[in-house]
Amino acid sequence: MTQEVLPILASDRLMLDRQVAALYGILCEIYGTEKVVLRASKLEALDLIRSEDLAARVLALEKLIYEDPTINTLPTEEEIPQILAALQEEIADFIARRTVEEKLEQRVAERLQERHEEYLQEVRRQIIKENNGPENAQTLKKLAVLEKMSRVTLSRTALEALRPQRLEEIVGQEEAVQSILAKLASPFPQHMIIYGPPGVGKTTAARLALEEAKKISTSPFKAGAPFVEVDGTTLRWDPREVTNPLLGSVHDPIYQGARRDLAESGVPEPKLGLVTEAHGGILFIDEIGEMDPLLLNKLLKVLEDKKVEFDSSYYDPGDENIPRYIKKLFEEGAPADFILIGATTREPEEINPALRSRCAEVFFEPLTPAHIQTIVKQAAGRLGVKLEPAVPELIAEYTIEGRKAINILAEAYGLSLYEQQRKKGRRRRLITASHVRQVLRNARLTPFTLIKARETMEVGRVMGLAVAGFVGSVLEIEAVAFPAREPGKGSIRFNETAGSMARDSVFNAAVVYRLLTGDDLYNYDVHVNIVGGANIDGPSAGLAITAAIISAVQGRPLRQDIAVTGEISIQGKVKPVGGVLEKIYGAKQAGMKMVLIPAENAAEVPESLKGITVRPVANVAEALEYLMPATRAGNRRRSKAGA
Repeated sequence: MTQEVLPILASDRLMLDRQVAALYGILCEIYGTEKVVLRASKLEALDLIRSEDLAARVLALEKLIYEDPTINTLPTEEEIPQILAALQEEIADFIARRTVEEKLEQRVAERLQERHEEYLQEVRRQIIKENNGPENAQTLKKLAVLEKMSRVTLSRTALEALRPQRLEEIVGQEEAVQSILAKLASPFPQHMIIYGPPGVGKTTAARLALEEAKKISTSPFKAGAPFVEVDGTTLRWDPREVTNPLLGSVHDPIYQGARRDLAESGVPEPKLGLVTEAHGGILFIDEIGEMDPLLLNKLLKVLEDKKVEFDSSYYDPGDENIPRYIKKLFEEGAPADFILIGATTREPEEINPALRSRCAEVFFEPLTPAHIQTIVKQAAGRLGVKLEPAVPELIAEYTIEGRKAINILAEAYGLSLYEQQRKKGRRRRLITASHVRQVLRNARLTPFTLIKARETMEVGRVMGLAVAGFVGSVLEIEAVAFPAREPGKGSIRFNETAGSMARDSVFNAAVVYRLLTGDDLYNYDVHVNIVGGANIDGPSAGLAITAAIISAVQGRPLRQDIAVTGEISIQGKVKPVGGVLEKIYGAKQAGMKMVLIPAENAAEVPESLKGITVRPVANVAEALEYLMPATRAGNRRRSKAGA
């Protein structure tokens, strides 16, 4: 029995010896032979390693692998296989951990190297920025290009060079300019709305009036009072409140790009608007009638409070990082105490009632041909050129805008200079009528007033008056009458494009004709025509239509240098109409000598009106006495009937 077991035990021992030797070899590969010896010496296992006893060498392995010097119990032969298996597992775990750690350390080293390089780059950039600021080769090149461009300047525009420099140089608006100055020179200046057609000097008058007001001791405006000008058509309200150039806005640190130092600390940054820029001076809004209604309402709130309030969900009053000026803006608002002057080409009825209630209203008049001629002569004097006598009158025929007249003159001036360059000899600064005509042809301009006053008289033709905006014009109305084929079965025709108001005026005229003459207009075929097919918005052409019909039926000629306006009632009375002042200026533009207006509109005619006669009339018969002077004596009986 003993002889059969011994070979197996010897074989197992040999296998165990090899396992122990292999484990020592693995340890030497992991740590190195010298380190294994040093570790064994520290763990008091050096003698055990050198022992020929298998149990001693296994004990030494336990000390080395577990790194525990307190393990001193020699394992029995039965325990050695289990201990070696456990030691193998421990070594395997150690090798696995070491492999993972080596890979991790490698990745950590790589990442550290990358971060190190990025840090070096950042340090380099910071050093460059500290030495050179935000500039680089590209930005410096662009700066050089801009500086080079800024040194190249063209001459000023004609409007800049020829713009009036004193209030006295503004033509045709003496009363309006005086009204503006009076409102600014007072210790209690008023907000204003300036009405008037384009190109008559509204903006220039407001700017010069402020400069003049600064010189008056009673005016509250200081020497440095600003004049801030903006176009109302470009102002829009952003419902997101991202930007508002008029009132100001808040740039939140996350979404709206506040300043970097504020954004990093989460501080919102208020941006001041034009109302604050105009503080202590004038905010001039051109075309204020075109402003966004919501933005206009916000502006009215600023006018009442004299400040702009800011709000932001990012504002924290307890944040110590908020600068004091930002706290002041959020808590007290930005100052906005200014005088508002708005200019518009719209009618007063089209302007926001709330705005009108806060503002005084000033009206600029349309320019007459004489005013345009004066403007042209003044501009020629500033240019240092001579004009042919016909030039001012020629330009005045094609425009009623001072701005447009100056542009025409400036273009003619450039044309004359060009011609002088082509010619040899002495150069003369002279603008001729041919220069102006060439400019007018190139611009495809037509005379502003096609209908002119005549000295002759004509049957069935009368000059009515119309108004569009702040500009009046002459309206040519004609009528033709023939005996009807059968009495009482005549017809009355008129161009339908004139509108329903003109049709009503024609029917009223038929009644008035019968009232004045006792004759029935339906004994005739009558055709009334509004020349040009203009649409008459209102009954103001009634008097003119009645006069044309009476003249056509009775063959009585009418004066062609008198223009008329007024509504007629079926009793022959002349009723008041609107736009009388504009219509009078339109008649002056056409060269009319007289204007007939309703008697109830007489108070609207300014006392300083020159260059035209205005006659109020109460009924059709009175108007006919002026329009048909040759038959005045024969019409006294009819006048009484018309009254």
